[in-house]
Amino acid sequence: MAKTVIGIIIFLVLAVTTQIGAISFLLALVMCRFLPFKGVAVQLTLNVALYTLLTFAIVPHVAPYFGREPIAITSQLKPTNYWLTYGLNRQYVTPELNSVLAEISTEFQQRHPTAVVNFLDAGFPFIKHYPLLPHLSHHDGRKVDLSFFYLTADGKATPHKPSRSGYGIFENPHNNEKDTTAFCKAHGYFQYDYPKYLTLGVPYPNLKFDEVLNRNLISVIVSHPNIGKVFIEPHLRTRLGLSHPRIRFHGCGAVRHDDHIHLQL
Repeated sequence: MAKTVIGIIIFLVLAVTTQIGAISFLLALVMCRFLPFKGVAVQLTLNVALYTLLTFAIVPHVAPYFGREPIAITSQLKPTNYWLTYGLNRQYVTPELNSVLAEISTEFQQRHPTAVVNFLDAGFPFIKHYPLLPHLSHHDGRKVDLSFFYLTADGKATPHKPSRSGYGIFENPHNNEKDTTAFCKAHGYFQYDYPKYLTLGVPYPNLKFDEVLNRNLISVIVSHPNIGKVFIEPHLRTRLGLSHPRIRFHGCGAVRHDDHIHLQL
């Protein structure tokens, strides 16, 4: 009984964090029944092998049948953390969003030749409305998060991000700016700043928010005709002088957006 419960828990964790991990877990369970060697080590090894095969060799070719495809990596568009995004199967978008990202990153690099746009979580490869936790809306391949640009402590441009995950290190409001986090938490939305627990480490704690590049990137994003909404924290919208109607507040029921840019079709 205990073994069954543990198996169900593992399956559910893999299902909500990677989607494909649940499939490889079930396949490994079935295959182990026909192998002469038994044990946890054998099952774990088989599961890892199957997961790797599915993730990098099979799923990218199957996902288009479900209306999704991996974000195309180019010289101007790259993942913030390849192993987290691609290793967890969180890089899948609709063909339309893939094209939009390519066009946005190309236009942005034409303005800033040395800058590379970095993306974070997008969506899973299969099944519309399948949740991509911890996000509320990344379930249809039409949303993606982008990393902010940062400067070193002495003001030089850097490709680095403060945290390993790309999330959880916030650009807090100044004293004269609206503190939406305090407002939301005071009204019972305790989860509003919980991405602070998802950094996976902070290798570059002294980086500074690059107002120029972030303003210009968001301006390029909202100028694209196929973009529907962009979410950033209200104090950043004010600080950067952005007033486009596509830039919205995501609501207290979500989480704070001063560690990344959310865009959607």
